[in-house]
Amino acid sequence: MRMYDIIEKKRDGNELSEEEIRFFINGYTNGDIPDYQVSALMMAIYFQDMTEKERATLTMAMVESGDQIDLAAIEGIKVDKHSTGGVGDTTTLVLAPLVASVGAPVAKMSGRGLGHTGGTIDKLEAVSGFHTEISNEEFINLVNENKVSVIGQTGNLTPADKKLYSLRDVTATVNSIPLIASSIMSKKIASGADAIVLDVKTGAGAFMKDLDDAKALAHAMVSIGKQVGRNTMAVISDMSQPLGFAIGNALEVKEAIDTLQGKGPEDLTELCLVLGSQMVVLAEKTNTIEEARKMLEENMANGKALEQFKVFLASQGGDASVVDNPERLPKATYQIDVAADQSGFIDTIVADEIGTAAMMLGAGRATKESEIDLSVGIVLHKKVGDKVEAGETLLTLHANTENVDNVIQLIKENILISDKAVKEPKLIYEMITE
Repeated sequence: MRMYDIIEKKRDGNELSEEEIRFFINGYTNGDIPDYQVSALMMAIYFQDMTEKERATLTMAMVESGDQIDLAAIEGIKVDKHSTGGVGDTTTLVLAPLVASVGAPVAKMSGRGLGHTGGTIDKLEAVSGFHTEISNEEFINLVNENKVSVIGQTGNLTPADKKLYSLRDVTATVNSIPLIASSIMSKKIASGADAIVLDVKTGAGAFMKDLDDAKALAHAMVSIGKQVGRNTMAVISDMSQPLGFAIGNALEVKEAIDTLQGKGPEDLTELCLVLGSQMVVLAEKTNTIEEARKMLEENMANGKALEQFKVFLASQGGDASVVDNPERLPKATYQIDVAADQSGFIDTIVADEIGTAAMMLGAGRATKESEIDLSVGIVLHKKVGDKVEAGETLLTLHANTENVDNVIQLIKENILISDKAVKEPKLIYEMITE
C-alpha cells in the first residue's frame, strides 16, 4: 500500500477503505509517513469531506494509536460531557457533583485552558490542595466510592490526534468537520465513557461561530459515537456572549458554588439542568428528561449537590471549606468597576474578545508555557438585553495591577449599547440524538 495512492483516491473524492485509513494513521504515528504527505491528505479531506463510515474508522484508528482507559471496574453506566469550549463555561464544575448526587457515575478527564477558553483543571486548582495527578486505580476507586472524579489527560492518549492537530494547525486544515469530529470523539472514546453528552457551542466565543457549522459538527460527532457503540447526543448552545457572569478561575469556582445552591446565573443554571438531565437519562437513572431534571433541581434545593461538591474536592486533596467560605479562594488585589458610557440596552457582548480581556489580566494562557493567575478575571453585571444607565457598572475587573487601561479599552470596544430594546439571545438551539 502506498500513501501516494491514498492521497490520490481522496483527492478524487472516493471513499477510503478501513485498511487505507489505518495504514496512514499507524504510519504517521510511527514516523514512517512524512508530514508533507499527511498534509496533502488533510487538504484532500478538507475539500472532499469523508463519509460517515470513514469518519468512524478514522476516529477508532486514532483511539487505538495510544492508551485507552478501561473503566469497566466502575459500577454503572459512565457518562461523560464534552463542551467544544467557550468563555465562562463553568458547566463541568457544576455538572460533575450535581449528576453524581443522583447516583450517576461521572468519571471525567479534563484539560487545561489555552487562549480565551478556560480549562476545567485550572479552575479546580484554584481550590487549595486540589490535584488531578492520580493513578487510574485511584480514579476508579474514587468514582465507585463518591460517584465522581476528575483527572488530567494522560500523556499517551490518542497520540495520532496530537500529531495530526499540530499539522492541521499549520496547514490551514483545522476547520474541517470530519477532522474536528474525529479529533474530539477519539479523546472521549479513549477516555472510556459508555455514553457521551456533547455541548456544541455556537456564536462569537465558540469554535463554530456559525449555527449551521455547529449543527454539522454535532451531527458528525453523534453519528461517530453511535457507529462505535457509544450512546451519544448533542446540545447546541449559545456562546455569542459569555456564559454566566464570572470569567476567571477562582471567580468561576465561586459561581459554581452559587449555582449548586440554586443561586447561580439563569443561563448557566439552565444549561447545566439541560445537559445534566441528558446525562442522568443516558446513565439510566430514570427514563424521562422531565424526571431527571426534577431529581437535579431537588438536589440543588436540598443541599445534596453542594455536599457532593465538598466530598469531591476533599477526595482529591482540595480544601472543601471553600464551599462554605468562598472568600478562602484566591482573591485579586484590585476590583475595578467599568461603567457604561451611555444609557440604553446591552446589544452585544462579544464573547471571545471578553475572554481575551480576561486572558490579558492573567486568567488564561497566551501560549502553553504561560503562567495563569488563578485570582484574576471579570465579573459581568449586565447581559445582552439588560437595561443600563450611563455611569452604571457594566462589569468588575479583578486584577493584580492597576494598569488595566488596555483591557478596559478592549472591553468597551466589544460591549455595544443600543438605544432600542434588545431581545435576549436564545440559549439552546437544538438537541441532536440521530
